Amino acid sequence: MKLPVILASASPRRVELLKQVGIDAEIRPSAIKEDLSDDLPVTESVQRLALKKTRAAANIVSDGLIIGADTVVVSDQGILGKPRDISHAREMLRALSGKIHRVITGIAILEQPGGKSITGFEETKVVFKALSDDEIIAYVNSGEPFDKAGGYGIQGKGALLVDRIEGDYFNVVGLPLQKLNQMLGSWNINLLRL
Repeated sequence: MKLPVILASASPRRVELLKQVGIDAEIRPSAIKEDLSDDLPVTESVQRLALKKTRAAANIVSDGLIIGADTVVVSDQGILGKPRDISHAREMLRALSGKIHRVITGIAILEQPGGKSITGFEETKVVFKALSDDEIIAYVNSGEPFDKAGGYGIQGKGALLVDRIEGDYFNVVGLPLQKLNQMLGSWNINLLRL
């Protein structure tokens, strides 16, 4: 790839997913407030937040493609971000137990210099199995829920909570690789050819 790639995120899962497809990104997490707009559909709001992350990183990056992403879990309880504490994590998992929820990731790519940018999103349906209180407590005690939207990580022990998914698995992890590859096409980049 001609341009350096900068990831506007500190997520170790996103770093690993980029490495998996041959991108060794420079990490420049943005310190923006991650508030979603109540006035917009969730799909638009996550794209705006992802773009806001790339623009914040652009203030300290002079050259490269900056990738930003924001992932949320949407259930019948509304938008579930990262749990604040143990009781909040348990509450989230009880709300997801035995139900379908959606995982939506907004992606933005911003070119420096020049400012060319594009945004997109991916949505995956996740079906949780019915969880017992003991399973919820054990999972929360594992420590996995605390830096993840919805309070679980499908790539770890959280896989045991999931009955099935409909859509992109990598989206649930935090970065839909197929969508990213499609968006990189705007710069004539295809990750299969790296």
